[in-house]
Amino acid sequence: MVLIGGQPGIGKSTLLLQMALSLKAKVLYVSGEESEEQIKMRAERLGLAGANCFILTETNASRVLVLAEELQPDLVVIDSIQTLFVPYIDSMPGSISQVRECAGELQRFAKTSNVPVFIIGHITKDGAIAGPKLLEHIVDAVLQFEGDQNYAYRILRTLKNRFGSTDELGIYEMQAVGLREVSNPSELLLSQKEEELSGSAIGATIEGLRPMLIETQALVSKAVYGTPQRSATGFDLRRLSMLLAVLEKRGGFPMAMNDVFLNIAGGIRVDDPAIDLAIVCALISSLEDVAVPANICFAGEVGLSGEIRAVNRIEQRIQEADRLGFKAIYLSKYNIKGLDTSRYGIRIHALARIEELYTALFV
Repeated sequence: MVLIGGQPGIGKSTLLLQMALSLKAKVLYVSGEESEEQIKMRAERLGLAGANCFILTETNASRVLVLAEELQPDLVVIDSIQTLFVPYIDSMPGSISQVRECAGELQRFAKTSNVPVFIIGHITKDGAIAGPKLLEHIVDAVLQFEGDQNYAYRILRTLKNRFGSTDELGIYEMQAVGLREVSNPSELLLSQKEEELSGSAIGATIEGLRPMLIETQALVSKAVYGTPQRSATGFDLRRLSMLLAVLEKRGGFPMAMNDVFLNIAGGIRVDDPAIDLAIVCALISSLEDVAVPANICFAGEVGLSGEIRAVNRIEQRIQEADRLGFKAIYLSKYNIKGLDTSRYGIRIHALARIEELYTALFV
């Protein structure tokens, strides 16, 4: 059993309908939210026609399981678990008792018939799967489908997997004809600009098993009001406050009297600590109004003492930067121990502290 969660309108139904129509196996697609006509309209928009995809619009879980045993499909898709109900429980569909019982019935069907079941689940305003936590314990895998609705990119992230790694990650682009797999996300997440501008730096990050180069954008300006503003999009605001304090204390940069705005380009969220060095460089670049060359990137975690700490899987980050044509990469000197730098065409600069970063790029 696989549970897929995500915000309304993010593309969960589209993703699973594309999968159902693309497979050659016999698929039973159960929808409690849309009619047959609506599903057909979406399938026509996707340009797919699956002869082995059977559509059932039903909310009674007991009837769904009876029809599934008659049809004997190779795969079952439930859209969504919050619309199903069992008649012997006196509560509304979507209630905790109904979701728990429907999930239990589907689990028994999946285990006894050996048929995979994909379940779409709604999420709460806090981003957690709606319904009882038991729902996540019952299923074998939990996938989170996330992304900003103002951008075309979607990330399918593994949160739980009983049969493999949780480091798997898929990146898609929402188009008029459905979701398209993005094989090289780095090129899409790097902005194409005619001239070099201050406040921009490229960070080499790892998302799941995949290395990605992401542009960080910072704006540092004089505070007009008494209390300086702090704003971060796609990055932890508390982490940004820590980096600003390190720059103020260890580097002597007057960040406390300036408004600071930070944005991770592309509308995605980054939690990799290796992005710290790129963010620090973008902040200094904006403060000094000196552009960072577009052909260099950064990978390093910044500590409270101003030291640049080593990050994991540095070779994958270097290879990705080298493949995309970057001329130089700045990283921690503790990362180059045992690293054969002659294997790469990119120049590797080792740094120990943020003061060395400032001297190397802005002096």
